[in-house]
Amino acid sequence: MEVDIAPQFGAELKDGFKNVYAWVAGGIAWLDDIQQFYRERSAIEREYAAKLSALAKKYYEKKARKSSALSVGETPTVTPGSLESASMTTWGVQLSTLESRASEHDQFATALVSNIADPIKHYAARYEELRKLHADHAAKLEKERDSTYADLRKMKGKYDSVCQEVENRRKKTEGAFDHGKQKARNAFEQQQAEMRNVKNTYIININVTNKQKEMYYHEYVPELLDSLQDLSETRVTKLNSIWTLAAQVETQTLTRSTELLKHLSSEIPRNNPLLDSMMFVRHNAGPWQEPADFQFEPSPVWLDDGSIATDEAAAVFLRNVLTKSKASLQEHRRELEKKRKEVENAGKVRQNIREGKDKRDEVEVVRAIFALQESMHEVERQKVTAEVEVSTITSVVGDLSLGARSHNFKSQTFKIPTNCDLCGDRIWGLSAKGFDCKDCGYTCHSKCELKVPADCPGEQTKEERKKLKEERQKSAGAAPPPANGNTATANMPALSRSDTVNSMNTLSSGYSATAHRSISGGLTPTTEEAPAPEAKPAATAPRRNRIVAPPPAQYIKSDELEPLPSPTKSSDQKGRMLYLYQAASDGELTVSDGRDVTILEPDDGSGWMKVRAGSKEGLVPASYVEVLPLTPPSSFSTNRPDSTYSASSVSITGSVAGGGTIKKKGPAVAPKRGAKKLKYVEALYDYTAQSDAEHSMSEGERFVLINMEAGDGWADVEKDGVVRSVPGNYIQQV
Repeated sequence: MEVDIAPQFGAELKDGFKNVYAWVAGGIAWLDDIQQFYRERSAIEREYAAKLSALAKKYYEKKARKSSALSVGETPTVTPGSLESASMTTWGVQLSTLESRASEHDQFATALVSNIADPIKHYAARYEELRKLHADHAAKLEKERDSTYADLRKMKGKYDSVCQEVENRRKKTEGAFDHGKQKARNAFEQQQAEMRNVKNTYIININVTNKQKEMYYHEYVPELLDSLQDLSETRVTKLNSIWTLAAQVETQTLTRSTELLKHLSSEIPRNNPLLDSMMFVRHNAGPWQEPADFQFEPSPVWLDDGSIATDEAAAVFLRNVLTKSKASLQEHRRELEKKRKEVENAGKVRQNIREGKDKRDEVEVVRAIFALQESMHEVERQKVTAEVEVSTITSVVGDLSLGARSHNFKSQTFKIPTNCDLCGDRIWGLSAKGFDCKDCGYTCHSKCELKVPADCPGEQTKEERKKLKEERQKSAGAAPPPANGNTATANMPALSRSDTVNSMNTLSSGYSATAHRSISGGLTPTTEEAPAPEAKPAATAPRRNRIVAPPPAQYIKSDELEPLPSPTKSSDQKGRMLYLYQAASDGELTVSDGRDVTILEPDDGSGWMKVRAGSKEGLVPASYVEVLPLTPPSSFSTNRPDSTYSASSVSITGSVAGGGTIKKKGPAVAPKRGAKKLKYVEALYDYTAQSDAEHSMSEGERFVLINMEAGDGWADVEKDGVVRSVPGNYIQQV
């Protein structure tokens, strides 16, 4: 029987996966009834007609109970009445044929088990495995959709947070005194620029999420529904072939039932698989409302509209985002086309298997198809993300990438103290924490990359790079603009509490990134550390070493009043012993209190450092050594000591209290190198690495903690012997 219109579940039923899945599961489970029927019939055949009549009655009752569910599903939107599906009708013909038969032979009974029941059981198991693969794939698709929604909610929370910070900065501006008014106003303007960038990212994420949602409901789910429909129709086709075989065996065995069996054989081919699908669609198709698109939601503390910010700083950010997205778009398209061809080829293999042209296992092929589709969907989402980013930006501000001279940034590990040319803050980190331009030498934080104007002057000589570096650093560290606001403040570094400490203590900018350690051996942020990307209350800020007042002038040696010569390289880092240390084992060095030493190997987190005193070298506790600045502070006067920022938590004034010489006792010594206890962290959320300097994480995954946070919002962890960075607020210590 031909069907005029072939239904497609994906086009007709939309988001009806659960209903379709239950219907297909019922059809597959029904195969167990059929194969059990033939096994029981085989036993009954030996008891001839009386048993056959009872069996026919039994399965008529089963059919009556399941006919509605197998024809139109468990919860049809239209009541079927007395209608049955084509498969149910064909099944009824078989039962009526059985009632008309009165005897069977042992040979026929054996054939029923070997030729009918066993194959049905085999195919039922295969179809059930295929059905479970569909369920697993559907769960993954839904998880991916929910993950996209969750990412958007996180972005919304981040936007609300940065808006709250803008409001806080505004209040500080209103409450600031005259001498701090300009500083507070600058901080407020900088936070506004950051808020607009976060808002732009939030709007872009909204568009991306809407596009991913559209793909989920209009492509991924319909494809899965069509595959379930195909599985159901394949099951019916295979069932038809088995029924035909049963009829043929019965025809050969039973001479007196030849005419009845011929009628049965003519009825079975009429059971077109499309008929069952059409009946199910007609009784289950109902209204479906597509979920509404996401819209911009203003922060409750910073009312704003849904338009993209286009000020000068935002335009720089948008230009860099646009350049990156356009650069990756073609690669995503090529990769997507490659993935599509792989999926199509796998689909052809599956079709050949069904046609008997290929002997491979269909279950394994379907598993491979779903794996390829997942890979293709990932690339497709990346492509769509890039396309939406490009279209969103260009529709508002045009193609900003035209004429842009982007910097040739490469991820870089800075082994010597280096400042960001954009914000002026120090670039810290044991792994790649920043970028530098291979052409002009522009250096910046990873977080500042997208804020750097696309004005690379091209390849420069060493002298030209040095000149550009001086100009950029001067611009990045320039004084606040005059009240008329003519000077742009977009590139000024944010002021943190540590900057105030620097100003109060007139510390130089020559501190090493690893100069200050705590007694426990962990890395402690220095006074020049960049502020964390998210503002935190003062009570929860990272612990800083105590800053003590300089000792009275009568306790300062005359030679301390003279500026120290500036070392020529990082390996000449100087230090001064705060306490007497007596070597306790081989490899350690005995050094007296106040002795100047040369630091050969800084503290690696174990609480020890290797130093040279005179001609001798060895290990001493890091907490016993005050690390001296690389360059003499320019603002030191002749009545102040070299440094007031000590790596020790013991007050210097406490060591000279009472006006007499008191022997100072050093703090507790950390275990020797190699004996430190490992600390572990656990991932709170999933995270995908954005560069080779980062680790990807899955929720609940554990890592070895190297450095919890260097002040820039990132932590260094170890996995499989490789140390890389992860977001500090994505992990917790365990």
